[in-house]
Amino acid sequence: MRADRLFALLLFLQTRGKVTAAQVAEELEISIATARRDLEALSTAGVPVYVQPGRGGGWQLIGGARTNLTGFSGHEARALFWMLGTAGLSGPETRVATRKLIRALPESLRAEAETLATRIHYDHTTWGKAPPTDDGHELLDTLRNALVHHQTLKLRYTGRNGITDMHAASPLGLVAKAGTWYLVARSDTVRTYRVDRITEAEAVEPNADAPGGMTSGHITASATDLDFDLASYWAAHVEEVEALRSSVTATIRCPNWTVSILSAHFGRYFTVVTEDSDFTIAEVRAHLIVALAEQLAGWGRTVEVLSPPELRRELARIGAELIEYG
Repeated sequence: MRADRLFALLLFLQTRGKVTAAQVAEELEISIATARRDLEALSTAGVPVYVQPGRGGGWQLIGGARTNLTGFSGHEARALFWMLGTAGLSGPETRVATRKLIRALPESLRAEAETLATRIHYDHTTWGKAPPTDDGHELLDTLRNALVHHQTLKLRYTGRNGITDMHAASPLGLVAKAGTWYLVARSDTVRTYRVDRITEAEAVEPNADAPGGMTSGHITASATDLDFDLASYWAAHVEEVEALRSSVTATIRCPNWTVSILSAHFGRYFTVVTEDSDFTIAEVRAHLIVALAEQLAGWGRTVEVLSPPELRRELARIGAELIEYG
């Protein structure tokens, strides 16, 4: 059994409490048979683990035993501090924790970790957008604490339609996308809440009689919520939203020199169809005809709309309006 896999397995046991061979196999990306052999090897080597057979059983450390694992490899330390960047030193609490991590490293790795912690900076605010304020930190703290302590949230939420109502939701995760926070939670179904549309959030203490404290209010989180894959859910959610945002397609003809500009502007909503020495035929997409017209109107005769005719008519309307009121 490889030493790095031993460490990973011990950490997984400490984190999850009780695990099955199937869960270990998925976490470590190995076969179930190999996972069973690794768990048995731990027991043989004297690590205090035991297995409870049958339905609801699994492997766990005896008496909640803890193993102190402090040995970072150079690759692991580099990956961690590259991910943290200057964020690790940005606030009093994270600054202390980051300094402790750096001091815990072997001396040969400290200089590189210090450089990464002070010379790698992530700015998640897109160009032209005002940087976020600190006003939402209290709300985020409430959501984060409810997530950690498995509490139900009572939310006052304003939807895209402008209607505000109350929701009871069991938090499953928080996602930051391009500087905007989203709460993923289970109410009647799993859904996504944009945090800046939450005007009130109150955490309700979990029911002490519920397994794992996962029940409070009238929302009961299923056992599968413990294995909820946030990254997979979010990837699917992004694809769904992007499909809605690109339901209208137009075909345009543009000079080749404009392709890089249009591609940067439309992003994933710009696709080259054909190109010759002078011109490119491309598809651009948006959620409404009027949205496409507004984005293309500034190009004037430089970009020719080949289809659909509705877009050409909308551009003509915008042009007539500019002439009348310009």
